[in-house]
Amino acid sequence: MINSKPVSESVITMTELVLPNHTNQLGKLLGGQLMHWIDICAALSAAKHNQRVCVTASVDRIDFHHPISLGDAVTLVASVNRVFNTSMEVGVKVFAENFREGKRIHTNTAYLTFVSVDSQGTPVKAVEIIPQSEEEKRRYDEALIRRQNRLSSRVKKD
Repeated sequence: MINSKPVSESVITMTELVLPNHTNQLGKLLGGQLMHWIDICAALSAAKHNQRVCVTASVDRIDFHHPISLGDAVTLVASVNRVFNTSMEVGVKVFAENFREGKRIHTNTAYLTFVSVDSQGTPVKAVEIIPQSEEEKRRYDEALIRRQNRLSSRVKKD
């Protein structure tokens, strides 16, 4: 098995068309539908990077900056930001595009934690990530800060 890979090899791009069954009564994309697409895109990125199944461990908060409308094309771009041991942070950027108006906007950014597992569902060491560009190095550094925040906010079990 490969020990490390560049971030660029973990990139997944998905495009979805917002159809009527994806919208609320106002013709806007349902938040739950977008979260579903984000989780799928991130899971594919983690699996591509590790060449194995990776399961969702946590999702950081998702802010909805701009509504996404019926008929918009939604593009999600995911990549692994940082690998810890069995877990890794995957970042997803979401863009909505209205082809008729020629407008494309960044609507969401989400961070998810995935765990690399074997065929029995047991966590296994994840493949290391190599950030190369300045942006990848920034995301790599920021992922450690987010992880520390996640770990410090965990509820202690009785």
